[in-house]
Amino acid sequence: MTTTSRARSFDAAAADYAANRPSYPTALLDAVEDLAGFGLAGARVADIGAGTGLGTALLDARGARVTAVEPGDGMAEQFRRALPGVPLVRGDGNRLPLKSGSLDLLTYAQAWHWTDPELSVPEARRVLRPGGALALWWNDSDPRVPWIADQDARLRRLFGGAGTALDFRARFRHLPPALAWTTRQVSWSRRVPLDVHLANLGSYSDFLVMDKDVALGFFAGERERLAGAFPDGTVEETYVVSLAVARP
Repeated sequence: MTTTSRARSFDAAAADYAANRPSYPTALLDAVEDLAGFGLAGARVADIGAGTGLGTALLDARGARVTAVEPGDGMAEQFRRALPGVPLVRGDGNRLPLKSGSLDLLTYAQAWHWTDPELSVPEARRVLRPGGALALWWNDSDPRVPWIADQDARLRRLFGGAGTALDFRARFRHLPPALAWTTRQVSWSRRVPLDVHLANLGSYSDFLVMDKDVALGFFAGERERLAGAFPDGTVEETYVVSLAVARP
């Protein structure tokens, strides 16, 4: 399956994605402003691979003049429902439908890995004004928490040593070397019902493209294990957001 096909697999699960995926902490946007060297209020921003608008909503609330770019039909539909007042254009990071030199900030919230850097880096340079910034971030479960480490080990076995389970400490290893990056990591957590936790996992591309019976068997086992670990039915998920900022 191609990278494009995996990226478009989210369209069929867009409603579940919107309902169950975690957003990001306020401290992340503080870090974006710090590393970019300017405030978001009034800044011209494009959020690429915006999906259902989790990152876009925070940028908009911070006062940015944000435009979303999203290739998928299902994700774009969910975005328009959630953020009807935010402009949305169709496209992707390899071919940005944006004017040259028109932006202060380009953001990729868990979307950069779906691009081809040989195309997306020159596109970022093209659309950013001189002194503008490119910000990439990913939200990963924190494997320093014992129950998360155990779950990650099961995910790695399920996917043959690759896939959904990714240690946040590996996030900066494959940044495009053509750019000078500054990085920061922000820890945070949320408390959600067990059903939301499992639905969040189920919205990951690895599960969306795998055999449904295999996925159902895995989730049945996870439900039983986590019900024992969290008898009140509320799971505390702990995350690390990995942020990388460059001025192309």
